[in-house]
Amino acid sequence: MALFIDSSDPKEIKDLFGWGVLSGVTTNPLIIAKEAPDADLGERIREVLAVSWGDVSVELTTETEPEMWDEAQLYHAWDRERIVIKVPFGEVGLRVLHQLAKKGVKTNVTCIMAMNQAYLAALAGATYVSIFSGRVRDMGYNVRPVIETTRAILDREHLPSKIIVGSMRHMMDVNEALECGAHVPTVTPPILRKMVWNPRTIETINEFNTAWRARPKKK
Repeated sequence: MALFIDSSDPKEIKDLFGWGVLSGVTTNPLIIAKEAPDADLGERIREVLAVSWGDVSVELTTETEPEMWDEAQLYHAWDRERIVIKVPFGEVGLRVLHQLAKKGVKTNVTCIMAMNQAYLAALAGATYVSIFSGRVRDMGYNVRPVIETTRAILDREHLPSKIIVGSMRHMMDVNEALECGAHVPTVTPPILRKMVWNPRTIETINEFNTAWRARPKKK
């Protein structure tokens, strides 16, 4: 079991890795376009690598097989041990994924909405299969059986792919992903901070500290 952060902000990533609870980073073009629209992608990812540890997913944005392959080689060269090539699911994506897997390149197949998609990606050699919790719900479906059945089939078939659950909208989405057998929830910084907070915890700590400060002092 592990927890990844879904961000490309080096400053925030450095701060949150200081908690000691994170094992990797996921990024996507939408996140980077919002957080750093003018940034050079290579420089941004190198900054992320410098302040984190574990796998860092970088997504392909081209659409033809030769373009995706060339793009993957570029990203992989930034750090051959830690860069995970994030491959959009689809027919072309499966071909590129399979070729990368044969070369020993770590991959994260993204934009998965159903168990059958995750199964195909796992058969093709994906290191990670990323199920998009919030977007499954946007379609009006319950994501719980998608995660549960995917985990059950991966275990039954002894497929080594790990399930990432992303597109988290609420803290309870993280709880659900863990309960359903996801290997790796990936969460945004605001959701991770919400996981820490509980009013009863704050109240109890304040009660203890107030009692300690109010204790009779020795003369």
